[in-house]
Amino acid sequence: MNVFIREDFLLRSKIARELYHGVAEPLPIIDYHCHLDPLDLATDRRFDNLAQLWVTSDPYKHRAMRLAGVPEHAITGNASDQEKFERWAATVPLTLGNPLHPWSALELKRYFGIDEPLTAASAKRIWAACNARLAEPGFTARGLLRQRNVACVCTSDRLLADLAPHAAVARAGEGLRVLPSLRADEIVAVGGSEFASWVQELGVATGVAIDNLDAFYGAISRQLDEFAAAGCRLADHALDDFVYLETNDADAAILFARRLRAEALSDVELIRLRSALLRFLGTAYAQRKWVMQLHIGAQRQTSSRLRRLAGPAGGYAAIGRPCDVPSLCRWFDELEWAEALPRVVLYPLNPADYVPLAVLTGSFAADDVAGKLQLGPAWWFNDHASGMRSQLDAVANHSLLMGFIGMTTDSRSVLSMTRHEYFRRVLCDWIGEHVERGTFPDDPALLGELVRATCHENARRLVASPNISPSDLSSRTRGTRAWRSR
Repeated sequence: MNVFIREDFLLRSKIARELYHGVAEPLPIIDYHCHLDPLDLATDRRFDNLAQLWVTSDPYKHRAMRLAGVPEHAITGNASDQEKFERWAATVPLTLGNPLHPWSALELKRYFGIDEPLTAASAKRIWAACNARLAEPGFTARGLLRQRNVACVCTSDRLLADLAPHAAVARAGEGLRVLPSLRADEIVAVGGSEFASWVQELGVATGVAIDNLDAFYGAISRQLDEFAAAGCRLADHALDDFVYLETNDADAAILFARRLRAEALSDVELIRLRSALLRFLGTAYAQRKWVMQLHIGAQRQTSSRLRRLAGPAGGYAAIGRPCDVPSLCRWFDELEWAEALPRVVLYPLNPADYVPLAVLTGSFAADDVAGKLQLGPAWWFNDHASGMRSQLDAVANHSLLMGFIGMTTDSRSVLSMTRHEYFRRVLCDWIGEHVERGTFPDDPALLGELVRATCHENARRLVASPNISPSDLSSRTRGTRAWRSR
């Protein structure tokens, strides 16, 4: 059998191999933005079978299966777990050229020791072998993270989410940090039909009678403090079709009161109210020294049929228009004038935004703050080798590569932690190419510093907070072997 995932997979030069095996490979993983279920981690869930672990909650796989013509009932419907797995197995050979192909091979290799390609012919053998391993010690939700040397994950949590599971993992005392991060889209979803009922739910949860904008802000602040106490360091917003208009507090209060009365607002009025809420949230994040993540440019409204069948995160979204850079500038400038601009990570989904947003990171600097704004890792439809290389080119050419925070999975599967390995191999190969071309110096100390910074250290600093010791997150870096001597 011709083994696909070899020791030097993706590493085409001597310098790339030295950097990866000597520096990148042993570094602990900090996954600062994922969609893992904190309850699975708190209970240390043992998955019944490989489909539940690997297929049923992964929109990436669902999208590929739809492209292959698999019926929806065998993707997100009422088909058995084994049928869903076998349908995925039959799809895998068709993903050649898509990142799902090497990701799947990496996951089977690293967690289950399987080199045999997953196909329709091998599906039953691999199903049986992996299911047998899932009954062994170390194959629980937390155990699988430990297998890949994961030090910290930040889950994505609604404002009213129960944060007890995060505390439960901390009490387990296994050295794994599971921190909440705020997914704040509900707060600014003022045009949605459920906004008024959600405000009511917030009032009940916080004990605040929300009858005006100030009360709304007070209730939100209470919940933000709960997140902060649980170790939260990051908030996240999806800016799918983003426009920002400056709106004063008095006008925002009137618009909010009208919205509470279920009055319809015009499109411009909704934008103004949403803009005021975003200004408040940016200020609140800065006060708590949080990092604001902005996922920009998804086109989520595509097939209403699939949305009805598969739910809001069903893998059928697309890439939207390029970002409205003037709107970002108006928002950031307003916050900066109020000395309330938090650190910001920009995740553009449209590749046309890589260079404009990489350049924008130099427009809002702060004294003694490195990386106030920065371009985040290649995201969603861009987290393949060529997308990662394009993102690295944009950061290197227009920002400071040494400050880049590295990879995150944005995934719902614990097996996706191998994507950090994929990124690290691509990074080291990209650096090796630059050295061979003479555009990077052949300086072992400098290159090693770059790899450590972008694969671990910058992410470690990102999630460190007053109640989390940075040494706790980096303790496993001790013993990293020297990668090169001359």
